[in-house]
Amino acid sequence: MPDVDSIAKLAASLVDSLTRQGKWLAIAESCTGGWIAKALTDVPGSSACLGYGIVSYSNAAKETLLGVMAETLAEHGAVSEACARQMAEGVLALSDADLSVAVSGIAGPDGGTDDKPVGTVWFGWSRRTSSGMVTDTDCRRFHGDREAVRIESVVHAMTGLLERVDG
Repeated sequence: MPDVDSIAKLAASLVDSLTRQGKWLAIAESCTGGWIAKALTDVPGSSACLGYGIVSYSNAAKETLLGVMAETLAEHGAVSEACARQMAEGVLALSDADLSVAVSGIAGPDGGTDDKPVGTVWFGWSRRTSSGMVTDTDCRRFHGDREAVRIESVVHAMTGLLERVDG
């Protein structure tokens, strides 16, 4: 299982890649509570590539800050493909960044259901291309306590960003 050192190494690699390529990043976090932004801003020089970091823990914040539609939340919930997509696209549109990541999940220990057990986390990555905004999503089910789910979520979000920056 990844740990805090893994997060620090990923953050340093991501800041290096973004900076070398002159790209800007925007982040929309829910269950990770700003941990992605914190990890990146721990890296000296991150101001060259990180423009926005929004913690949208409540549904109201997702709606008002990121433009997640109330209908999406009512029909699919905050932990859904549709919500992660709208969060990633919303923060990208707000920021004029080159790419974004969004995370929304159930870290536990409570809040899980049969359909969405504790450890269910949705991710969205958006990037600007010459033909418009492109968004990818992914759902993972992580195991362990709240801390473990959040660590795995931060690592997966940053790994996905690195793949999109370097790939």
